[in-house]
Amino acid sequence: MCPKFGIAVAILCALSMVSGVQQQYFRVAPRSLRVQEGSEAVLECAVANLGGQVQWAKDGFALGYSSVIPGYARYSMFGDRRHGIYNLRIVNVTLEDDAEYQCQVGPAPKHKVIRANASLTVISPPNAVEIINHPHNSKLEMKEGEDVVLECQVKNAKPAAKIVWYRGNQEMKGDKVSSEEIKEVEGPTGNPKSTRYTSISRVHFKAMADDDYADFTCEARHEALQRDTPMRSTVQLSVLYPPGAPYIEGYAEGETVRRGQSLELVCRSRGGNPPAQLIWYKNGEQIRMAYRTSGRMSENVLSFKADASDNKARYTCEAKNIMISNTLKAEIDLTVLFAPSHVTISGPSEARVGDPVPLSCSTAPSNPAADIKWLVLGKHHRDASNRTVISPEGGWITTSNITVVVEPNRRSIVVVCHGINAQLTENVVATHTINVLYPPSAPMITGYIPGTTLSSGTVQKLSCISSGGNPLATLTWFKNDKKIHSITKTTDKSVSAEISILTNVTDNQAQYRCEATNSATEIPLFETVTLNVHFAPEAVKVRAQPEELKPGIEATLFCDAASSNPPATLSWWRDGIPVQGLPMQLKKGLHGGTVSTIELKLNISKDLNGAVYTCQAMNEALQRSVHDALTLKVLYAPIFDETTQYSTVGVENEPLVIMLRADGNPGSIIYTWTKDGLPITQSSYSSSSDRIISEGSMLNMTRLSRHDAGIYTCEAVNSQGAATVNITVNVHYPAGIKAVSQSAVSNPNENALLTCTATGNPLTAEHIKWERKGYDLSSATITFEPRNRTSYLLVERATREDVGKFQCVVNNGIAGETKQEVTLVVKFKPEMDSSPNLVKSASNAGQVGRLTCRCKAAPAPNFTWSKNGAKLPVNTSTKYFAEYHKTDAITYTSVLLINDVGAADYGSYECGARNDLGFSTTSVKLDVTSAPDPVTSITVTNVTHNSVSLQWTPGFDGGLFSWYRIRYRKIVDESYRYEDVTPRNATTFTIHGLERNTDYVFSVMAINKIGQSKYRPDDTKATTLTSSEVGELNVVSTEYVETADVSKSVVVYVSIAGAILVLINAALVACFVFKRRSRRLKEQAGQSSKSATIEMYAPSSYNDTMTGETLSSVSEKSETYSQDGDDRQPPPIPEVPSMPNRHMMNQTDAYLMDDQGLVIPPPLDYPPPNYAVYEGDHARTLPHPHRHKDISGHSTLGRSAGKQNYIPAPSPMPPLDGSYYNMSSDRYLSYPPLIGEYLQQQQQGRTPTPPQQYGSQMPKPHLMNGVPPSPSHMTSPPLNCGLDGLDRQSAGGTLRRQRYDKMAVPPPDVTVLHQGNCNQHLPMNQTPSVKQPQSILKDPSRHKYGNQYGSPISSSTPQNSNSSQILTVQNLTSDVPQYGTIKKENKKQNVTIDESYIKRSETHVV
Repeated sequence: MCPKFGIAVAILCALSMVSGVQQQYFRVAPRSLRVQEGSEAVLECAVANLGGQVQWAKDGFALGYSSVIPGYARYSMFGDRRHGIYNLRIVNVTLEDDAEYQCQVGPAPKHKVIRANASLTVISPPNAVEIINHPHNSKLEMKEGEDVVLECQVKNAKPAAKIVWYRGNQEMKGDKVSSEEIKEVEGPTGNPKSTRYTSISRVHFKAMADDDYADFTCEARHEALQRDTPMRSTVQLSVLYPPGAPYIEGYAEGETVRRGQSLELVCRSRGGNPPAQLIWYKNGEQIRMAYRTSGRMSENVLSFKADASDNKARYTCEAKNIMISNTLKAEIDLTVLFAPSHVTISGPSEARVGDPVPLSCSTAPSNPAADIKWLVLGKHHRDASNRTVISPEGGWITTSNITVVVEPNRRSIVVVCHGINAQLTENVVATHTINVLYPPSAPMITGYIPGTTLSSGTVQKLSCISSGGNPLATLTWFKNDKKIHSITKTTDKSVSAEISILTNVTDNQAQYRCEATNSATEIPLFETVTLNVHFAPEAVKVRAQPEELKPGIEATLFCDAASSNPPATLSWWRDGIPVQGLPMQLKKGLHGGTVSTIELKLNISKDLNGAVYTCQAMNEALQRSVHDALTLKVLYAPIFDETTQYSTVGVENEPLVIMLRADGNPGSIIYTWTKDGLPITQSSYSSSSDRIISEGSMLNMTRLSRHDAGIYTCEAVNSQGAATVNITVNVHYPAGIKAVSQSAVSNPNENALLTCTATGNPLTAEHIKWERKGYDLSSATITFEPRNRTSYLLVERATREDVGKFQCVVNNGIAGETKQEVTLVVKFKPEMDSSPNLVKSASNAGQVGRLTCRCKAAPAPNFTWSKNGAKLPVNTSTKYFAEYHKTDAITYTSVLLINDVGAADYGSYECGARNDLGFSTTSVKLDVTSAPDPVTSITVTNVTHNSVSLQWTPGFDGGLFSWYRIRYRKIVDESYRYEDVTPRNATTFTIHGLERNTDYVFSVMAINKIGQSKYRPDDTKATTLTSSEVGELNVVSTEYVETADVSKSVVVYVSIAGAILVLINAALVACFVFKRRSRRLKEQAGQSSKSATIEMYAPSSYNDTMTGETLSSVSEKSETYSQDGDDRQPPPIPEVPSMPNRHMMNQTDAYLMDDQGLVIPPPLDYPPPNYAVYEGDHARTLPHPHRHKDISGHSTLGRSAGKQNYIPAPSPMPPLDGSYYNMSSDRYLSYPPLIGEYLQQQQQGRTPTPPQQYGSQMPKPHLMNGVPPSPSHMTSPPLNCGLDGLDRQSAGGTLRRQRYDKMAVPPPDVTVLHQGNCNQHLPMNQTPSVKQPQSILKDPSRHKYGNQYGSPISSSTPQNSNSSQILTVQNLTSDVPQYGTIKKENKKQNVTIDESYIKRSETHVV
């Protein structure tokens, strides 16, 4: 009962609470809004006692309860839930938002659904108002009376806009304005809500003159537009109408104007569009067009000064524009008064006594007519006749005539005429003078006494004087009736005229006359004088007869002198020497002189060509002479110059020019060159391929050939004949050797004869010599036979010591010397060549072996090949073949080819050579390919101020292509620099960039794809020069290197400073390493589940290669690779070709884990260059297959007996704490801490426990030197994944190095694991955290014989108490030789190299 009662009570309580809840209602109901497009609209909605959910609806479509409304990016609902505020905000309102909105509150317990509506009206102002076809503020031109229709559109408004028209500022109403039209404009989406409206209104009226300049405006009115900034479009009306009649201002009809008075006539016309054009006319002729306008008024101003032509002139102003066809006019007529400007008297100005003189006086035009009055000798003369006529220029002209009689005793009569305008009281005057005439006296000549003789060229003055007369006389001079110029001087009573005569030949017997005249004389008065003048001949002329002169004829030269007074004396001259001619002849000449003539007879010869004969004419009285010369032109055939060289010498391949000169007259000589009767091409017809061309007298041989030698003929021809000359051309060309030989192979102690036949020009015995280095030629006999151009070298009683190469040297001074070798052969028994490259040969298994045997012998030997005393079936089986080569006269080579080299083919072979004089043998060893042998010697060939050139002799190349690296350093430095030799097969190289006057030591190392040789000891020194000039070499041996130019004190100081720096470095490095190890050991202990990758990643500049030795120092002297003072990168390690079955990791697979577990790239540390120094025999990639059997009979492929493992020369190793040397930072860096942990476990005598993440605990079988391991190691795993020879650490990617003290086998190679094969066999709960270590077998063919020579060798635990360094090698490129781990033993650090190759998940350890 109690439980049921409790339930009932609870129900009653709940019902009572519900019944007391107040219903939800709108505290703020939505209100309708009217907003402008683009603005923001907020519809408010606030609900009291909110119980249900609130949402908005648009036109009945619910927008949802979220504040962010899906599909409506511009809509959002905001407010306060606690106060029931749910406002709807719409931003950037568009016409599509025009709708009915409803705020809806959903039901809730005890709450009903409530709704409230509100409408949102969106208005949009018009976007344009325009008067159709009329842009805003444009002008509309109309004629008066035309209809004007303007249409205005207000576009895209909502609701439609209203249009109002204005004329000016006054609103237009009535019939002129039509009713508005409304057009709907559909929106781009087709939504009816986006419809806009365009309003159209028109005005119609007739254009009147008053409408000109009126503005008609269309204004849009809309509720969305502000009234203070209305939208308008205006057009201005321009009404064309006629102008008003013109009128003239500035003169009134009948007004009197005086001449010279300024007038300004203004013509105006008001109104008119366009304004009137005003033009002034005078008596119908246009005089001014320029007018100006202001508004609708035009004005043309005419300004001028009145003159006589303006009297009764009509001035007209015309006005017109395009609106009238008849011109509008205004006219005025001017009246101008003026006096005559001048009067003119006409009539004689000279008269004799008693002569009547008629005179006339006329006035200029005058208005009114002027009166004329006369004054003669100061008295009024009243007997005048007057008349008046109208002037065509306006006004009147008055004329008056009188007659005046000349009275005696007067020299002149003055007459005055007055012109008077009585109305204007103005008077003008003119004067006229009449002169009375009288004759002068007779003239008189002074300045020359008749009969006096003048010399030609002197100046003679003559003066003429005449006095009296009115007017004074005019004096004129004449020479032989020809008027001449004179200088006249006048006084009151007389006049004189003077002439200056520069006497010449024409003045002899010339008559000079002076004449005096005036108006009163009818016949001139005159006086004369005759001159007597001495003159020399002006010219002399020489001529020859006949005109064409030829040798062997007689010619006459004539000399004619011009007229002379007294007669000239003639004489002949040649080259300054007088020549006697025939007697002189005389005859009369011009100007009263005498002409002289003289002759000269000549016998013409060639030598007279060009001779100059001069004739001199001398006037003895004046001591003056003239000359004329005649150059004789004697015509003769060409003659070549006597200095012509008839032979010339040229050099082959050089130009030769032959210049000849022939003398002849005429000088236009044509030259023709021939050789052997064939013409030589002339330059005008030559082409670029013609070597020999002729150009006139020049023969041009552009490039001589020895075949051009011979006789060349040149023929010279002119109009008088021809001449020829022969030129012999001798061509010198370089000496050469045609053939060298030995007459026959000589027996010992017989004479041997060598011959050398030469070519060349010149060629004599002095041009041929014999040479042989280190051989005494004084005992030999040398002869020369010029007929066959052969030199003979006779060696008497020749022996083996005489055998060798002699050189025949030919040099005739042209193009240097020519040499050719000839071998003197004397029979001797074979002598075998035991060079290092010949006593060894190398080939890998399956390849073709090549064994070379070379010897010197005469006659040719027969070769035999044998092995172990048994002759080989050469060329009779498919196994052995022999090649036979003859290198020179005494050197022979036999090459033994061994097909498909196998293990049994390695060893020593015997090569035998036999001829008639004996038998010799040598041994050739066939081995597998290996690293090259060191170079045998180094020589310095040249030294400059900044470079050294080296040359070296290579050792055995290991059977592979070898190249070379040079190391060098300053003697005072401890670090080396390196240069790789290019081209790679070169044995000479020049090192540049060295310092001046500095000692350097040099060494060379040979490299092939397997490895490298030792560097030669530093036994080559060179000192660079102090300047760029060439000097002699300064090369010393190594014994002087250590003490070169460095004082002991400097060495001591440097050593002490270096030791201190080393100690400081060591302390800092030790501290850093200790702290880092401690930190990492702690982190390792706390992170057992984190994968710890042990990785040695030290890429070098040598193609990122890494070997055990790359972690050590450079050489056995503990040199470090340094780049101090040198910006060059260290040279790369030799490149190794990629092999088809190498198992390399992708570089992207390598990583290191930092303390936070992030993947970081490996450090870019640069180890020293990779080269090793070996002790004793060289460590090879493949050991010899037939040596050192182990106790089980398996082949260990060891290189030498008694060697327990490969031990190269000692070199510095990383410290025992596991750090390695970083070349880029010059300090030791720690390896990851796992190595330290591993070593610590070994030192404590415990078996090292590898981390769990490095691999599973699956046991694996192991073999030790081919002996089965103990039962504790025989647990067989399901699959070993190719991990033979590795312990548990190896399964996780750690490479391990082990020591074998008593085994005569090389150390085991690093095992190569296949990627991706182990994951499928591992337990499901174990995933390898790192990739497996990988390595590479250098010889790509080695896998074929992997199991033939030995079985896998491995061990699961270290074989002695010495600790091993465990390293992980990853991320090595496929073309780099990879080597094994680094091993430390007994404080002596050695580098051993392990290699392995794997195929098909099998491990092959050699």
